[in-house]
Amino acid sequence: MNENDVSLFQEFPPVSTGIWESQIRTDLKGKDYDKTLIWSTNEGIKVRPYYRDENLSGLEFVDTLPGQFPYVRGNHKTGNNWLVRQEIDVTNFADANRKALGILSKGVASLGFVFKTCQEISAFDIKQLCSGIDLEKTEVNFIMTCKNPILVKSLVAFLKEQKGNPTKVKGSVNLDPVGVFTVKGKFCSTETEAFVRVKDVLESAAEYPGIQLIGVNGRNFNNAGASVVQELGFSLAIGVEYLTRLTDLGLDAGQVAPRIRFNFGIGGNYFMEIAKLRSARMLWAKIVQAYHPKCECDNKCGDKECLCAGKMHIHSETSVWNKTIYDSYVNLLRTQTEAMSATLGGTDSLTINPFDAVYEQPTEFSERIARNQQAILKEEAHFDKIADPAAGSYYIESLTAEIAEQAWKIFLDIQQKGGFIAAFREGSVQSQVNEMAAKRTKAVATRRENVLGVNQFPNYSEQISNELNSQLFEAVDQTSKDAEVETIKLYRSARQLEALRYATDQFSAKNKRPKAFMLTIGDLTFSKARAQFSSNFFAVAGYEVVDNNAFESVEAGVKAALEASADIVVICSSDDEYAGFAPEVYNQLKGKAIFVVAGAPACTEELKAVGIENFINVKTNLLESLTGYNQKLGIK
Repeated sequence: MNENDVSLFQEFPPVSTGIWESQIRTDLKGKDYDKTLIWSTNEGIKVRPYYRDENLSGLEFVDTLPGQFPYVRGNHKTGNNWLVRQEIDVTNFADANRKALGILSKGVASLGFVFKTCQEISAFDIKQLCSGIDLEKTEVNFIMTCKNPILVKSLVAFLKEQKGNPTKVKGSVNLDPVGVFTVKGKFCSTETEAFVRVKDVLESAAEYPGIQLIGVNGRNFNNAGASVVQELGFSLAIGVEYLTRLTDLGLDAGQVAPRIRFNFGIGGNYFMEIAKLRSARMLWAKIVQAYHPKCECDNKCGDKECLCAGKMHIHSETSVWNKTIYDSYVNLLRTQTEAMSATLGGTDSLTINPFDAVYEQPTEFSERIARNQQAILKEEAHFDKIADPAAGSYYIESLTAEIAEQAWKIFLDIQQKGGFIAAFREGSVQSQVNEMAAKRTKAVATRRENVLGVNQFPNYSEQISNELNSQLFEAVDQTSKDAEVETIKLYRSARQLEALRYATDQFSAKNKRPKAFMLTIGDLTFSKARAQFSSNFFAVAGYEVVDNNAFESVEAGVKAALEASADIVVICSSDDEYAGFAPEVYNQLKGKAIFVVAGAPACTEELKAVGIENFINVKTNLLESLTGYNQKLGIK
């Protein structure tokens, strides 16, 4: 800063927080400060209207550098290069290999081979799958829910046959018996045997330190409707379950921690998700430090303690929770912001699920777009060039600390219950997830949480004529028949509203599509605003919507509605005018259509007294109300 700069800034003396607060309260003119300017997240974090340098006071991690313990700012000293990953469903090994080779030339640096059947994978199978793939340059990941120990032994046999450099091979095997327990309600074997098998797997692949063999699948909580802090707190607890059980079996934490990969889901809360990954690295580093690991993870670490053993390996995947079947191209916007959160938060690798993945096998077109979404972030936005771009943001740094604090409370509560498995057996984890999921689902149903194209601004012309699998509109329950405990259920927040609209589409394929007619009358400002609200309201259920300019009289409006063969007539006017207009419309319709009043006028009780039953407004539960209208229209 030169002398001219100093002189310039001296003309603007510092403004204290007290002065800011005083001016804000003056501008509020008596309104409640907290209710007007502070909002609470699902995690219970109160977000302030502004943040200042003083909000970072006492936060130790703020002064650390990238690559320094506790790794809030990332595992690397420079840059932010993550691996672009794409999943490949494996039904035929040769076909999967051809697809893998094809996408490796299109920007992909990490492959995820997904096995949806429980099969034994041999070294020959892996040879077929990986033929032509340079395993020292391409990260290869295997995703199975069973028989992972056999897969690892086959993988090791294959790698030894290749005679490559063991330290340069990168990848993962998603061995997660605790995760299987959360979604199926039982272990594949006994609980004790499960951890003995994990120990055997780690020992069998000891010479390949770049392969993470244990997966902690926090994404399951994310896709079950859990909050950010719940996903993080539960994930850390599962990670500690592996650390504790395996060190009890004789392994050192320095052997275990570097072989764990955390798989997080990334939702639509942009800043919260950035801060989540930063908090995750910090908490995990401190947890691993408490186990006093031997420095087998990195002999060049240079730390007095083996702090680098606590570097968290993170793979991120765009969430399923907020994705939609209707207006599915909006999923592209959702996944793009989620990808930005993950990369700005410092993920090591990222899968962007194609926009159509929630309702069909992704097409070549949708997979290409998903790859290119990451290419844009790298090649055009240069997100991979700067280590921890979020550093120094008063808001994100504060969120990082608050998320860490809240997640730590959840983690400690689980430890007091005897660890994750014990807490899950008693139902504590499930009840917390279910409560949060119900809260978030209700927020969607009442439009406190917007899902564009579903509960707000639906595409009026979109119809699904083909038959879809009914499971798309249900919670995914993977519970085993002989499950020992209640499991968490995976589902989409929009599923119930979309099921409602899909029922309308199926009904309309054989019958006339229900028609909602806006009878706008009186005050133009109120009538147009309420017509727009009501049009969106009924379009959510897939009804045909007929909007209108203001009618000059009740008679004209009713006549037009009947001529249009309207099934629902919505009067849209001002509160003051409803007392006169609404009874007139109701009486002239004579039950020939369902009559609805848009709003919550002071005269509501008087209108009910004359027989008017239906009212819609911003406080109406969209799901419950539209379900009722479907029933009245004979739609099941």
